[in-house]
Amino acid sequence: MAIERIMVVGAGQMGGGIAQVAAESGYEVVLNDISAELIDKRIDFIRSLLDKNIAKGRISEDDKVATLSRLIPSTDLADASGVDFIVEAATENMAIKEKIFRTLDEVARPGVILASNTSSLPITEIAAVTRRPELVIGMHFMNPVPVMKLVEVIRGIATSDATYATVKELAETMGKVPVEVNDY
Repeated sequence: MAIERIMVVGAGQMGGGIAQVAAESGYEVVLNDISAELIDKRIDFIRSLLDKNIAKGRISEDDKVATLSRLIPSTDLADASGVDFIVEAATENMAIKEKIFRTLDEVARPGVILASNTSSLPITEIAAVTRRPELVIGMHFMNPVPVMKLVEVIRGIATSDATYATVKELAETMGKVPVEVNDY
């Protein structure tokens, strides 16, 4: 499945950075959070970062407009039904992540990879609450996401080779350097 539309769950610092980098890389990005106000603030912050990049000559006004046009706000996880890839960047709390992954597993199309930006929670445990553990993987971006190149791609026990290869390629298309990490 070609990845064209990505959902980022969590519009905090990490989720916003992931959304920015994905949108700058040409992907449509559904930026999801329970708070519409937080999403609006994050998009405004991304706009300010893009303005700074214009001032430094790194991007053009057209680049900024194109990036912002690819950011789609969402407060409903059901919007996951229309995306090709999902990365969760919610708070580091297993109960919250499990709830999100259960919902995403229900609404995302078959074959859609569910990634977590977790830095410390076991991918295998997160995957266990889904019916697609082979499609669950860690995709841990470093902070600040727009600057740092490294992305840990974290395999759970059941993560398939195809899932790993897809996420590795996705990270590379975002200008990142993926490093394989095993969760077991």
